[in-house]
Amino acid sequence: MSHTCITVTVFSVTSKNMIVRWTRFPDATSYKVTVSPSSTPDDPTAFAQFGPNTVMGSVGPLSPNVVYEVKVEALANQVVLSTTFLGSRTAPQTVDIVNVNAQDSSTLIVAFTPVVGATGYQLRVENAQGYFSQEAVASSPAQIGSLQPYTTYSVSIMAVNSAGRSQPSASVEARTLLPPPLVTTSSPTNDSIVVSWLPADGSVSYSVTSVPAEAYPNTTLLSQNMTTVTLTDLDAGTLHIIQVYGWDQEGRKGEAGPYINQTTRPATPGPFTVTVERSPGQAWLNVSWEPVFQDHGAVEYTVNSSLDLQCTTTQLHCILEPIGCAETHILHLVAANEAGPSTPTGPELFGTFPCRSRSPLEVEGGATPRGTCTCSWESVELADGYQGFIKRNDGVEDVCNTTGNSCHFHCPCGFTYLTSVLAYNLAGDSDPGPVLNYTTMPCCPDHVTITAATTDTFEVTWAESRGADVYETRAVDGGGVALVCNDSAPVCVLSDLRCDRPYTVTVSPCSEARGCNPACPPHPKDTPPCTPTDLSLAQGNGSSVTVSWAAENRDANYTVSAVGPRGRHTCWSDARSCVVDALTCGSSYNFIAVAHSDAGQSLPSYSVPLETAPCCPASLEVDPVTQAMSNVSWSHARGADSFVTTLTSPRGHASCHTQDSHCLMGCITCGTNYTVTMETYSRSGHMANCSYQGFSSSACCPSGIKLYRTAGSGLRVHWRPSSGGHNYTVEMTGSTNYTCSPLPGQSSCDLENIECGNIYVLLVAPLAADGTRVEFCHQRLYLVTCSGYNLGMVIYRGKQFVD
Repeated sequence: MSHTCITVTVFSVTSKNMIVRWTRFPDATSYKVTVSPSSTPDDPTAFAQFGPNTVMGSVGPLSPNVVYEVKVEALANQVVLSTTFLGSRTAPQTVDIVNVNAQDSSTLIVAFTPVVGATGYQLRVENAQGYFSQEAVASSPAQIGSLQPYTTYSVSIMAVNSAGRSQPSASVEARTLLPPPLVTTSSPTNDSIVVSWLPADGSVSYSVTSVPAEAYPNTTLLSQNMTTVTLTDLDAGTLHIIQVYGWDQEGRKGEAGPYINQTTRPATPGPFTVTVERSPGQAWLNVSWEPVFQDHGAVEYTVNSSLDLQCTTTQLHCILEPIGCAETHILHLVAANEAGPSTPTGPELFGTFPCRSRSPLEVEGGATPRGTCTCSWESVELADGYQGFIKRNDGVEDVCNTTGNSCHFHCPCGFTYLTSVLAYNLAGDSDPGPVLNYTTMPCCPDHVTITAATTDTFEVTWAESRGADVYETRAVDGGGVALVCNDSAPVCVLSDLRCDRPYTVTVSPCSEARGCNPACPPHPKDTPPCTPTDLSLAQGNGSSVTVSWAAENRDANYTVSAVGPRGRHTCWSDARSCVVDALTCGSSYNFIAVAHSDAGQSLPSYSVPLETAPCCPASLEVDPVTQAMSNVSWSHARGADSFVTTLTSPRGHASCHTQDSHCLMGCITCGTNYTVTMETYSRSGHMANCSYQGFSSSACCPSGIKLYRTAGSGLRVHWRPSSGGHNYTVEMTGSTNYTCSPLPGQSSCDLENIECGNIYVLLVAPLAADGTRVEFCHQRLYLVTCSGYNLGMVIYRGKQFVD
């Protein structure tokens, strides 16, 4: 025996034989295959021998589902060259089919008897048209699908284990069921369903079922020619589950079609409501309704408008947009489900809100402080009424409601009003119409005050008035001549007026929007009287002047004033002249005349100057310088520039002309009574006469003066008195002064205790009436000598004047 082995495999196994395959062996002339049960390997069940060129062969008969030992020997002339052993099991025994039934139009159910040792089964299906299919199944019963409807098939089965397959069973014929009809359903109305199907080959009749059963109480067998049925008297919006199947000629019920859910159409919806909703720039209809009954699925609602608007929703309201003003919509509401739409509701006529008024507003009125304005407009379509809005520029608002096309509102003067109108109906308001900016007349000003600033000028003031941009002030006289000024300030000056004229002054407020208010009241005002002219002066006595003038005023009084350095002197008259008196001497006056009336005062006339006569000196004194010469002096005389002074007495007169306030005058005899007169002259030549009474010249100095020694140390003075009976005084001055006063009527007196040896000055002078001494008498110079202790000689040394 060779130690080289051949390779052996089992090619296939059935329940009754086994096909073995091997490799060639060199020099082998045959091959022998022996099969023995594994349990009794020495008791062969079968064997076979093959020629040198065979490498595969079948051995049998064998028992099903038995483990065998397979021995393959390579022989050369009955000499074993190589031996190989291989274990293998036979296939299970043949399976018996119990029955084959159709499950549906594409599936058969095969029932068979399972066999021992089978790990699975192979089902074979074929038909006369050449269809063949084989598929593995695990157990009984087994299902064969993907078959043709109402077709006869031949079915066999094989058992399978790890070794292989059994022989096929005897074939059994079976036919699949009729296919399910192709069914369509619809609900043409809300109380009916139409069921339709296509006829199926092999069907001899049909059955229709419906759930709930009330829809179609009995399953009815319908002839082959019937392919449609109508279910009636159904509830709207209800769900029906419908199934249709056929019957073949063997009386078998065909495969039922799928359950079809069919809902009846919904009922017609009930009444619906329509409202208009708006936002800036757009508007829409909001349509709402009550739900319809629906027991399955959703209901969809559709609202259609005759103006090509539509909205669809599953809610209970929807929006139709966009809409415009003054539109008339014919609306229908339809409910729809999967079966179709309901019958539409009856038409509902709905009008939208009115359009805004496109015609311009008109506003009239408003010229008075408590004015009333009328706002008017044209009517608009679909409007039930109108609402006018008025807003004043100070924020005050007013609203008027009317079914007409005009309304009235309170519109005081001087305001600007924004007016607009909107129309409305039950659907809502229109957009506001055009806005009209209307300004009432500016208000007439209050507190108009007219003041005559001059005879030809009025100053007019007033309180500022509402609404005025500028004021026109007009003054018109009786002849129709008008003066106008325009200013934005509440004051105006009207000049170039004529004096003593009646004027009518009107202040009219004006605005750019309305012009000037013509309804303001006029104010009468006269200009002051005209100025007096042609003043003439007639001087009377020293302190009065008659003044006359020319004037053409209608009704005026006049005042004439003389204005001088010491004040004003005045006279009044309603005629053309008056007298100014109590003027001051020596003064320059300017005379002016002024006219007065209720309208005011004229301008003063041109002034006319007048100079009064100069004053007399208030006091005058005559002082003797010598017995034949006197010094006349006087106080200041206002206005006097030169003086002519005259002294007059029975013994003659004397005069002097001077610009000074004193004058030396001679040829006046002492002891003579005289009068003094004076003429004062102003620089312009005016003259005043002045008289001074009761003057007298000085007492005459005594003559014949002698000085004698008396007993002891005394001296006696003796003189010859002058006429007039004057008193005298004696004075002697030297180292010691001595005086004596003689008794009235005496012409001597004594000086006592005179010191000798001295020079003395002796003066004897008369006394004036006031007791003063006459100063112009001459003094005499004496030397008094000594004689022992007594007086010696008295020596006359001559005369001297006192400085």
